Amino acid sequence: QVQLVESGGGWVQAGGSLRLTCAASGRTFGTSLAWFRQAPGKERVFVAAISWSGTITHYANPVKGRFTISRDSAKTTVYLQMNSLKPEDTAVYYCAVDLSKFFTNERARDPGEYENWGQGTQVTVSS
Repeated sequence: QVQLVESGGGWVQAGGSLRLTCAASGRTFGTSLAWFRQAPGKERVFVAAISWSGTITHYANPVKGRFTISRDSAKTTVYLQMNSLKPEDTAVYYCAVDLSKFFTNERARDPGEYENWGQGTQVTVSS
């Protein structure tokens, strides 16, 4: 099994920054990792994804240019650096793992492709 634990959420004013961390344990070799978010009363939506190698990334348009996803494959840890935060970024952020060895942008955006999810970490951005 793969277990995911997110951390790094918190409260920040608009324009500020946060770094989220997702630590994965278990049989993670060959997996892709991603971040999703869910605002109150809204559906869970894709934020960013990264391939096993760490060389391929994909971002949702609203966060492109502001967020950066990275991965430490040796330690099975993925990060989400969030800069220039906006109130609309307020949500619970979840990390997820895709056990497939393949990575495409289309697969990465689909929450149905992910087998395991973390518990989520709250990010609140005030104006």
